[in-house]
Amino acid sequence: MAKRIVLADPRGFCAGVDRAILTVQTILKAAGSLREDGLPPVYVRRQIVHNRHVVEDLAAQGAVFVQELAEVPDAAAKAGIPIVFSAHGVSPTVKAEAAARGMHVVDATCPLVSKVHREVLRFVKEGYEIVYIGHKGHDEAVGVVGENPEHVHLIEHAGDVDSLDFAPDTKLVLLSQTTLSIDETAGTIAALKARFPWIKEPPSSDICYATSNRQAAVKLVAERSDCVVIVGSANSSNSVRLMEVAQDALGERGVAHRVDDAGEMDPSWFDGVEAVGVSSGASVPDELVSGVIASLRDRGFTDVTSVETIKENMHFVLPAELRRQPSPAR
Repeated sequence: MAKRIVLADPRGFCAGVDRAILTVQTILKAAGSLREDGLPPVYVRRQIVHNRHVVEDLAAQGAVFVQELAEVPDAAAKAGIPIVFSAHGVSPTVKAEAAARGMHVVDATCPLVSKVHREVLRFVKEGYEIVYIGHKGHDEAVGVVGENPEHVHLIEHAGDVDSLDFAPDTKLVLLSQTTLSIDETAGTIAALKARFPWIKEPPSSDICYATSNRQAAVKLVAERSDCVVIVGSANSSNSVRLMEVAQDALGERGVAHRVDDAGEMDPSWFDGVEAVGVSSGASVPDELVSGVIASLRDRGFTDVTSVETIKENMHFVLPAELRRQPSPAR
């Protein structure tokens, strides 16, 4: 019997990532060739999405990526060169800095991340202290906490709950980073409820539909596989979570691996393996998955089956500043 590839569906680009990448591509297409003054057509603050290949591809097309706005020269701001905020969102401090310098901002923040920002503002206005489950230093968490650092308390794990101290009359609400795993946050939420029984949860889960869908699909894939390969960059929270979810589902039967591309796969991973599960994070182009599949085919995994859990049809329109411009073909 042929060795098998079990492919997760859905996988890869989510609507927020697609919108962010298309935002930069639209600006690049509208700009055409390099400006006569030698300035680039667009600056992007931080990685537009957490995928090395996507960033390198856009940089090759002319986009200039910076860590902070201070790296954007005044000449570019005065010339109206667009500065794109990444899909992960930014804090009010960053927005204020851009406004003070007169920058032409195009905000590509994922609408689902923007929803969490709005929740912070609403709950703070209503007098709540906010416990935010997220990863310290992650761009999304930095932006959300930055909305009101005095009233947003970031924790990462159930063990961090002991560091919190709220009086019984404190209004409390729980929010979370969109790219976490439902299983990952369950223990932390349980610990919070045990310590602060009156803590309120938001009307709907902050964990985004794409994160949940990809995790559900990879669980099923892992149950039918001897090992799993997740395509995604190391700084991609949702890709790392996918690997962890796959490993939990595999248990002691096998190992889940994360790779940026097929070139990072180790042939020894597949010794004695009959079925390899494959999925990818929400910021991963499908051609990188195709490369992994082609590499596995070369290793004798010629039978490819797909496990579909749900059909995604979510779509987000481009930022308002770009909607009058034609979109490049994808």
